[in-house]
Amino acid sequence: MMAAVMPGIRLGVNIDHIATLRQVRLTDYPDPVAAAVVAMQAGADLITVHLREDRRHIQEADVAALLRQRIGPVNLEMAVVEPMVEQACQLRPEYCCLVPERRAELTTEGGLDVAGNRTAVAAACKRLHSAGIRVSLFIDPERAQVQCAVALGVPAVELHTGRYAEAGDTSSRRAELDRLAAAAASVVQAGMAVHAGHGLHYHNTAAVVGLPGLQELNIGHGIVARAVFTGLHRAVADMRALIDQGGTA
Repeated sequence: MMAAVMPGIRLGVNIDHIATLRQVRLTDYPDPVAAAVVAMQAGADLITVHLREDRRHIQEADVAALLRQRIGPVNLEMAVVEPMVEQACQLRPEYCCLVPERRAELTTEGGLDVAGNRTAVAAACKRLHSAGIRVSLFIDPERAQVQCAVALGVPAVELHTGRYAEAGDTSSRRAELDRLAAAAASVVQAGMAVHAGHGLHYHNTAAVVGLPGLQELNIGHGIVARAVFTGLHRAVADMRALIDQGGTA
């Protein structure tokens, strides 16, 4: 059974694909920092960016500018590799979300294998925590991954909603939503915060809003895609309303 909609669910707007547009032509526009300003004005609670190893969209300078200008809290998504951990410790965003990363993928294809890489993940979490950064782990809604995240004692888990978002029929979507709900309930029982994201847009987010204990949603591509037609402020405001109302926009 899905829980009642949690009040005050935070919206993290991922601005990676603003930077993607810029990097296609290697221009200085559109500016991801300016996009962050608009997103915060329209109702975002934090700004999410993924600083990839191949720097395909967001650059170090973007993260530094976001932090320097204090537009809003920054959630830095990053791979569990030494250079990225070191960079995060130097930049010191408010939040870091550890994610899997492959150079060939178009976008993140699944959750972080915490159970299979426990030593490396634990070491990264320890260093980031020592730098004053709140860490979350982006994982699939699987029992083994949740149990390992709990054992590591991280403050939050972000559940990968990709399989739910990509499910091709009602039965499959229901099954994936049930998996997410069970994982969320386990995270809550362990006293950790529940976040969720990946593949969410204006026609599939409403059901996810009802996950047990959900505190935060991170959404990017769906918002930027709608912004092409409505403008970024309206696109963020529509998603904000959808989350707050638990309906559709």
